[in-house]
Amino acid sequence: MTAFVWACVAPTALWALVRVAGWERGGLGLQLIAFTPYVAAGAVAVAALAAATRRWWAALAAAVATIALACCVLPRCVADADAARPAAPGPDVVFMSANVLAGGADATQLVDLVRDRRVDVLALQEFTPGAQRRLAAAGLDALLAYRHTDGAAEGVGGSGLYSRYPLSATGVRVNPGRFRQAYATVAVPGARPVLVESVHPVPPNLGPGSDLLLDGLDGQPVATPDGPVRVLIGDFNATLDHAALRRLIDTGYRDAAATVGDGLTPTWPYYGERVPVTPKVTIDHVLADRRIGVRGFAAVTVRRTDHRALVATLALPGP
Repeated sequence: MTAFVWACVAPTALWALVRVAGWERGGLGLQLIAFTPYVAAGAVAVAALAAATRRWWAALAAAVATIALACCVLPRCVADADAARPAAPGPDVVFMSANVLAGGADATQLVDLVRDRRVDVLALQEFTPGAQRRLAAAGLDALLAYRHTDGAAEGVGGSGLYSRYPLSATGVRVNPGRFRQAYATVAVPGARPVLVESVHPVPPNLGPGSDLLLDGLDGQPVATPDGPVRVLIGDFNATLDHAALRRLIDTGYRDAAATVGDGLTPTWPYYGERVPVTPKVTIDHVLADRRIGVRGFAAVTVRRTDHRALVATLALPGP
């Protein structure tokens, strides 16, 4: 029994150490760390087992691991009421992100979401020329008249932006994994100009190039508290348990979901062969400059894509 208890405690304690220290490395480590909320829940049972069998040293180690993991995970469930207000009075703007699975997502449902949720800015990942045509046929161009679609590409590496408001300074940044990230400055009446980028670093893999996710996250635009107002939105292929994503947020962003207490809302996988075998995780995010207020957040399942769409209401700072 002692051996069995320690066999349960040791990996839990090691996981907590890796998570707290930010030591995840390689494709497997980057994949596994995403499941930290599940391990945190299991750690409670491990600590209870050790205590029930009176293995007190094991119980102490399990308790420390449980507390450490809880401190990492539970803050995502607590809303920050103060974060609802922007740095200066400004308008509310609804942002939406959707990974359209190599262009195959249901275009009609996406356009209905834009209409029903009164979306002002839409960021798309895995955006293809075919998806652009289907979205136009479904009426997206009539709802969001301004668009930046130069980042569209066949396969999974494209991205695009649509907006109710004029776009300027548009461009496409190619990240280290060769995925294209469309960006633009959105001119919202009564607000400071906001730089928006559709984010999509490559997912971690088990072969060569497993560190491309880290390189992609480290290469994202940092927040500039005294410079342009920024929003990064999209499929980050990382959860808040990835140290690289936390480093990016620490430059001056807020995760919209965690800010309103919905930081454990899963976003992937919701379609395809991974659904029966992969626990759901939160890898899509809306990161808002800390000068931006976060009013609300929702995740919506979309047909024929494995990622849920994100809808965040942000209060932009006034001029």
